[in-house]
Amino acid sequence: MRQVLCGLLLVLSVLVTGGSAAAQNRVALVIGNSDYTQFNTLENPRNDALDISVALRGLGFQVMLEIDVTKDRMARVLADFASAAEGADTVLFFYAGHGFQADGRNYLVPADAVIRSASDVTKETDGLERVLDAMQRSKGVKLVFLDACRDNPFGAALEQESRVGKGLARVGTEADFMFVYATQPDNVAYDGTGRNSFFTEALLHHIYTPGQDIQQMMIGVRRDVRAATGGRQIPFENSSLTRQFRFDDGPQSISEESLLYQLAVNAGDPQLLSLYVDRYPGGAHVDEAVAHLRTGTRTRALNLADDADRLWELARRSRMRPLMEVYLERYPDGAHVDEAQQLLESIPRPEDALPGSICQRLATHPRDATADNSGVPFELLQANALNAVRACSAAVSQSPDLPHYAALLARATWAAGDTRQAVRLYKDAAARGDLRAMVSLAQLYETGTGVDPDPARAMELNRTAAEGGSLDAMINLAVTMLEGGGDSTDAIALMKRAAAEGSATARYNLGVLAQDGQVDSPADALKYFTDAAHDGAPGAYLAAAILLDEGRGVARDPGQAANMLLRGAAEDSGEILRRLTESADQWSRDTIAATQERLKAAGYYTSTVDGLPGQNFSAALAQWRNGGFVARVLVN
Repeated sequence: MRQVLCGLLLVLSVLVTGGSAAAQNRVALVIGNSDYTQFNTLENPRNDALDISVALRGLGFQVMLEIDVTKDRMARVLADFASAAEGADTVLFFYAGHGFQADGRNYLVPADAVIRSASDVTKETDGLERVLDAMQRSKGVKLVFLDACRDNPFGAALEQESRVGKGLARVGTEADFMFVYATQPDNVAYDGTGRNSFFTEALLHHIYTPGQDIQQMMIGVRRDVRAATGGRQIPFENSSLTRQFRFDDGPQSISEESLLYQLAVNAGDPQLLSLYVDRYPGGAHVDEAVAHLRTGTRTRALNLADDADRLWELARRSRMRPLMEVYLERYPDGAHVDEAQQLLESIPRPEDALPGSICQRLATHPRDATADNSGVPFELLQANALNAVRACSAAVSQSPDLPHYAALLARATWAAGDTRQAVRLYKDAAARGDLRAMVSLAQLYETGTGVDPDPARAMELNRTAAEGGSLDAMINLAVTMLEGGGDSTDAIALMKRAAAEGSATARYNLGVLAQDGQVDSPADALKYFTDAAHDGAPGAYLAAAILLDEGRGVARDPGQAANMLLRGAAEDSGEILRRLTESADQWSRDTIAATQERLKAAGYYTSTVDGLPGQNFSAALAQWRNGGFVARVLVN
């Protein structure tokens, strides 16, 4: 019997070592209020609304876009919105701008609002209930996105008014409503340090993912915002949906990273290979991409219609400006040129990036990876430490209220060799609530690196970070409890909480515990591993394939085992390819045969389907890894 893994995965902070939607009637009202009469302009809501409107149109929505809407204009807009909602299958409202709560009710602030006392609230603002009344005309899915949780903008006028609360209040749900808040109820959200708010930026990076239910999409959005703000902002949703909703109903695919690699290799395109290496410096395919660049690849320019569609889908989904530029350059008459040009205008150029964006790109920990930023391995950060220190120092000065930049500066400073200053920065960021700083500082206390060893302090930091929502801290605490003979009930509860909030590592660990009978049942291990793989832990495909091949805790299923092996072979770091070629005797002949059948159907395997490994089988697997999904051969 093969062991899936020897132990649980402990999350370490690297410091010292280093398709469009199906035909539906979709209607959206999108509002962005930036230029207010009474107080300073907000930088991002206008951009947020413009960029969301482009995305929604591309996903089949009829969009009503309003920028800096006044109170009088809002009344007319809502009347039109209510009329459009009547026959719609999906109705969506997105608002970016100032919003607040009073007496438990939420109010959106028109651009021309003038509020000098609490009595002006109902006269000068728009109650959210008016929007909801308009949406009630639809019998379909109703989605409300509120990036409107900035702090009280009216200063002294309402500062002492007890009726006015912080942020937005949680809204009770009618049937088939989903409310999505940029941050937790009663909290405030950041306006962002780039073109978009942290929330809208994350939403834009997840909204195009094919085959993804909106609840799963929000797990990704929440994970990205939490990582980008060090846990200071965590989006929240309140749902009474009675049916599933997907922005893009296309079939599920592999990760953007693996799609880019396959597209680049399949086309033999050095430009795209270089883009892959730059975007994913610690990626699963980076060694292969570098090898292709060094030895040279066959150079086949992307010029076929299917190449254009693949490139476009990846460019839109990933929002990678260079990919969008490649598409427009090579397909000036392509079917998606107009939308591509609109999207290109919404994606900042590298030379226009602000210090916060540069700091995140140069110093983000891989464990804080987002859809837009894969993070930087420590050894690569060391090679660029001085630039990272400069960028993060500027970001700290620009956004002193966001301690996550101090945590990023600490990591860059450590990479530059100044451990004393790095520890000071970590302590400062942790004291101000940054979750990554707490987890990193806890590791220093555990190992006695840069500080005196203090296991009790390490546990305290991890507990505080876990309470604040750090998935890594939850996992670290759980593993410490399990391996140290602590309370397994509390440990498993922590692991399950981390899994429910989107941690692929936690789901993988629960799979290991389930297969060993320590939690749930061995039959549950398969679901844990499958969910972990889909959430970004490609190594879990191997674990799932082993269970299916052996029938460990589940019925033997060579066909499904083959599916898992092929998906994993496209996405992992090469482990499955190695095991199937160098250790094929570990697998049943039935599973090898099922894998051969699928590769034969894809056009990669030309020998007899006999369940026996060989040179042709190995070559077919390599070809699959380099282009199976780009060639639109999906595993069924």
